[in-house]
Amino acid sequence: MASVGVAPTSCLRESSGHTAGVDRLPEEMNDMKIRDDKEMEATVVDGNGTETGHIIVTTIGGRNGQPKQTISYMAERIVGQGSFGVVFQAKCLETGETVAIKKVLQDKRYKNRELQTMRLLDHPNVVALKHCFFSTTEKDELYLNLVLEYVPETVHRVIKHFNKLNQRMPMIYVKLYAYQIFRSLSYIHRTIGVCHRDIKPQNLLVNPHTHQVKLCDFGSAKVLVKGEPNISYICSRYYRAPELIFGATEYTSAIDIWSAGCVVAELMLGKPLFPGDSGVDQLVEIIKVLGTPTREEIKCMNPNYTEFKFPQIKAHPWHKIFPKRMPPEAVDLVSRLLQYSPNLRCTALDALIHPFFNELRDPNARLPNGRFLPPTERGAGGNIGEIDTRACQKAMFLSWLIRFDVKCNKTSHVRKMFMFVSSIYMLFVPLLL
Repeated sequence: MASVGVAPTSCLRESSGHTAGVDRLPEEMNDMKIRDDKEMEATVVDGNGTETGHIIVTTIGGRNGQPKQTISYMAERIVGQGSFGVVFQAKCLETGETVAIKKVLQDKRYKNRELQTMRLLDHPNVVALKHCFFSTTEKDELYLNLVLEYVPETVHRVIKHFNKLNQRMPMIYVKLYAYQIFRSLSYIHRTIGVCHRDIKPQNLLVNPHTHQVKLCDFGSAKVLVKGEPNISYICSRYYRAPELIFGATEYTSAIDIWSAGCVVAELMLGKPLFPGDSGVDQLVEIIKVLGTPTREEIKCMNPNYTEFKFPQIKAHPWHKIFPKRMPPEAVDLVSRLLQYSPNLRCTALDALIHPFFNELRDPNARLPNGRFLPPTERGAGGNIGEIDTRACQKAMFLSWLIRFDVKCNKTSHVRKMFMFVSSIYMLFVPLLL
């Protein structure tokens, strides 16, 4: 697991004044001590205990009649760090299994929202929480340790790999990674009801052998309740939705869709679509592509924003943003993800049935190395090609619309009719699944 991101700790305060983690910690905490490999009987030491060779011993179980079990981890190397804490690779001495341990400073008065969220998650495209424990230092600082499955690579590093080779990422990988991103988002949005709020290539882990993608770092994740304010300074730059830049505090999971759209575009381009050193720079880059937002679009993003002093810039045609040989279905998908108005962006489920992914629904589809596609089953068994036959059939009409759109006049009334019909289609298809 190269990184679990640099998202802020879950105890940041929201704009409402309430602490992000609202429930108090239980009184009981798992027994734990840190010992040096050369001094096995050492007690708790001051510091993070993440130096190479340090051994972390904890106990799990002991509830509901289950026997207690001692587990020891040897810290091997730090693989990610930031304001949230540190992530290090470790090996379980009892089983030899490699894990990632995310260690964050914990406010003793509150539960950790990331832990609460992780305990709910169970999906092949979301990193798994194995167990957790608390540790303390001589300064009486409390740390939460999340023991996670270890995944060695990230989408960010895969993009850099192809850039170093001066090559475009093979389209089958673009489709495969993007599809799994939307599977993870559809799961957390629809099943769990959580908005991730920090979708970026660094938070998308990749198994380099199977190319299975797993969403990680839920340090910023939150259940968004309509009418309740949230902090707007959330999500990493380059991937921040425009409503966040406009200071909206009542936003929806559509911010994840925008971020995912930026990631998909980056997979195709090999570089960020909207680079910017500040919120203003970010907005300028967005306007260069989407054009100046209308008053209605600004109102959809943030009804409280009253400043409308923007230079009038026309939208840049999407097909000119990407290389000439880019499939029209790919361009169409990105255009549906990156809309100013949050309610006009397609959902994760909409994205999954898009014709861009039809190749993945072929049961005979293979990776460039000849292997089968990674398992992304809904139930037991199966791969991508086996789970979405119905979705493929429902996407046929949209596929025809996209091909028609390429041929028609982009500025004619026919174009407007096309967008209207396809929008109605994308609105009602999820109801048929």
